[in-house]
Amino acid sequence: MKSTTALALALVASTATVSAQPVKWTRYTIPQTGTAVDFPSSIFTEEAGRPDGYGQRFRTADGRADITIQAAPNVANDSPAAFLAKKGPPPRIQYKRVTPRFFAVSSYKGDKVWYNRCNFSGRLIHCVLIDYPAAEEHAWDDVVTRISLSLHGN
Repeated sequence: MKSTTALALALVASTATVSAQPVKWTRYTIPQTGTAVDFPSSIFTEEAGRPDGYGQRFRTADGRADITIQAAPNVANDSPAAFLAKKGPPPRIQYKRVTPRFFAVSSYKGDKVWYNRCNFSGRLIHCVLIDYPAAEEHAWDDVVTRISLSLHGN
């Protein structure tokens, strides 16, 4: 009983971190590629390394969620559909939208939700990849939507 109560309180506290406190937004730009995205810098406060290509990974202070902002050359000049097919996404994708200019996909992996959006412009692919607790999915909806819709690249 105590462990169930402690877990419930932990979930409430971590969800409150996303939804109840004001979120500070910063425009993150990759200078080499012009990739830019609205980034919730009050949520993702820790640098967590660099991805392939250009960009930066960040995570929450407690490590429960992370975001990668990335740009890479589109060496094969793939369309969004072809690029996504080459990556071999898992078969149980919950959300998938593919257009001639971008793709957005999301699903569950263990106890996490993963969301990937990549915009295609010229010879570059501009991406944002977000992983966050499935138990907090609804609390993250507005944050993920703003990030996704703000992604741009030259």
